[in-house]
Amino acid sequence: MLNVQEIRELIKLIDESSIDEFDYESNGTKVSMKKQAGEVIQEKTIVSEPAVRQETAAPAPAAAPVQPQEQVKEEPAKNESKEQDAGAFDHEIVSPMVGTFYSSPEPESDAYVKKGDKVNKDTVVCIVEAMKLFNEIEADVSGEIVEILVEDGELVEYGQPLFRVKA
Repeated sequence: MLNVQEIRELIKLIDESSIDEFDYESNGTKVSMKKQAGEVIQEKTIVSEPAVRQETAAPAPAAAPVQPQEQVKEEPAKNESKEQDAGAFDHEIVSPMVGTFYSSPEPESDAYVKKGDKVNKDTVVCIVEAMKLFNEIEADVSGEIVEILVEDGELVEYGQPLFRVKA
């Protein structure tokens, strides 16, 4: 069964893609999403016990309004930090997708990069996991890592800055 966070990730991925309609069915749970005028409209049908229907259906609508509030809170902080550190970096490496940030290939391994490390355009700097797919993120710029903006295991948004690089 999908949890609320997985449903949110699905909505974002569908919204950012060119897919107009999406259906998923597993273990008596069915999720259908359709885009109309650029927005994702979610329909969720659960074919199981009534108690489960109340538990799983109620959090999804309540959770949706929370996300825009979080984004509004984050934006001013990002703008302030960019103004403060404007001279300290030349480029930001951003997340190409919504997912979970991992700084190393395995929990026991060392991080791909640390503050002060030199990187090339093709240097892998982290992994972003989305829907059980682990995507290696490359620096796309040569320089020195001057700041790591996210923690290992943190959920990242599309376009969110992950690293700052001084060329």
